[in-house]
Amino acid sequence: MGKKAYLQISFAWLFAIIVGAFILFLAIFFSIKLINTEQTIQDAKTSKEIGILLNPLETGFETTKSTSISFPAETRIYNKCNNKGTFGRQIIQVSQKSFNKWSETNIDVGFSNKYIFSEEYVEAKKFYIFSKPFDFPFKVSDLMLITSSEKDYCFIDAPLKISEEILFLNQENLLVGNCSTQSTKVCFKGGDCEIKVDYDNKRIVKDGEIMFFEGDALMYAGIFSNKEVYECQVKRLMQRVDSLALLYKNKAVFISEKGCYSNLDLLTLSNLANSLEDSKDLFIMSNSVESIENENDLGNCKLW
Repeated sequence: MGKKAYLQISFAWLFAIIVGAFILFLAIFFSIKLINTEQTIQDAKTSKEIGILLNPLETGFETTKSTSISFPAETRIYNKCNNKGTFGRQIIQVSQKSFNKWSETNIDVGFSNKYIFSEEYVEAKKFYIFSKPFDFPFKVSDLMLITSSEKDYCFIDAPLKISEEILFLNQENLLVGNCSTQSTKVCFKGGDCEIKVDYDNKRIVKDGEIMFFEGDALMYAGIFSNKEVYECQVKRLMQRVDSLALLYKNKAVFISEKGCYSNLDLLTLSNLANSLEDSKDLFIMSNSVESIENENDLGNCKLW
């Protein structure tokens, strides 16, 4: 009888331990799930906030603007680009470090009117952002260039106007000469540098790959981007050029009815923009862009 009672008590204790362990497991499991869910929501909100914070950087008629953005935790900003559709999509994804582990999220926040140039991802607590308008030949958009505060870029033998512009920006991670050993060197006249800019022939060599540019805005974009991001964003910009060229063509028809004539070859520009395959084709468009720009500047009826 005593042995039977002992077995019953032992079984009761064993059962209680098993049930308690299971309940504890569920509590820990759902707590982790809740923390991960909250972190995912926070990452998505941060991505959206970054897009909103970029709005004041749209320069209008100014040349450049610069600012910084800081986060309480170590943060990665992933730059993703999709050129499908009329204007494609700028996609931002954010991951933050918590308990010495990077959060994982599949939530993408997209914008059709933003053009961000950076590496595949940039990592820091503080980021620098400067914007520069891209004209081709009319104002197309403002390019947003994001860099990490933990990475310096040192410009060597840059043209005077580029050196002056960098000094004007007063951005702490952009240097002109006096490079530190940790700086990423950007050379304009050859040399042992991580990034080489052939300013006259409008091309950039970085990580063994070549990117082509037209105008200083795209030059900066190529310096701070990897090739995949750069080429996708250039394609998106040309999609916008295509649409804007047709809008200005319609505007030319409208003002001609009021006796003001503009004979710009915007249809050719639209077709060239629509057929662009990669940045190498920018050179093909450059003559058309320059011709249209000159004719519009000299014309009595300016379209922009």
